[in-house]
Amino acid sequence: MTKTGLEALLRPEDSIVVLIDHQPFQFANLNSHEPTMVVNNVIGLAKSAKAFDVPVVLTTVIEDRGGYLIKGLQDVFPEQKPIDRTLINTWQDERVVDIVKKSGRKQLILAGLWTEVCLAMPTIQSLADGYDVTIVTDASGSVSAEAHDMAIRRMTAAGATPMTWMAVASEWQRDWAREATVPALANVLAEHGGGSGVAFAWESQLLNAPRG
Repeated sequence: MTKTGLEALLRPEDSIVVLIDHQPFQFANLNSHEPTMVVNNVIGLAKSAKAFDVPVVLTTVIEDRGGYLIKGLQDVFPEQKPIDRTLINTWQDERVVDIVKKSGRKQLILAGLWTEVCLAMPTIQSLADGYDVTIVTDASGSVSAEAHDMAIRRMTAAGATPMTWMAVASEWQRDWAREATVPALANVLAEHGGGSGVAFAWESQLLNAPRG
């Protein structure tokens, strides 16, 4: 897998996203991050993928006990029924693997709860299957800051690349001259980009202000 040079950067046409177990049970013991930030970030990641026509696979584990996928995330893909598993390791579920394989895309982008369990297992297994795996650290979370940190270290040592959701979206955009995706990306940043979204709104106001 290429880890340096232009080919190491993410491309929309080669990317596929799998979002793992963003459900109430997992959020109930999420202590590595402020939970609303993980909610914000995973929805921002999902909306970014949609803006760039990157396929997204939604998954849950024992939905009847762990709860439905969080509403804000499901609302991005209202017609998609998450793949509900009993397997803790998403990459052992052939339904998920088949979708990824059939896409022909090799840049596999993963985020999930919890980092040390439901994100680490499929990351380590899919790396062995030849995928270029990116883990979105701020759209994932764990039972403690230490558990999250140790899991990121473990996956990085195995060959995964850690990134944040805005970094992923920025690599997909790559060039502001790609005007077709700018409006959708701007909307995502305005809604989920925190201070960057506020600054963008301010810049838009200044650009549209009448000249004296």
